[in-house]
Amino acid sequence: MDSKEKETPEEKRERLRQSELKNNPTGSLNDGVNRGVGGNLTGMSWKEIVVLVLVLFIGYIVYKLFF
Repeated sequence: MDSKEKETPEEKRERLRQSELKNNPTGSLNDGVNRGVGGNLTGMSWKEIVVLVLVLFIGYIVYKLFF
């Protein structure tokens, strides 16, 4: 039997990922740089989201008081 037939799905995924990184080394760098551009909040924990909402709410109140 060939060694590729014996590998688990996890090993196959890792092998494919490693070969993709070899063929396109700047692809993962580009993904990391552009990850925050889309406005996706899934990378934030629930505590960070609560703090963000509180800051926005307090900022709105301060804005209404002075303008």
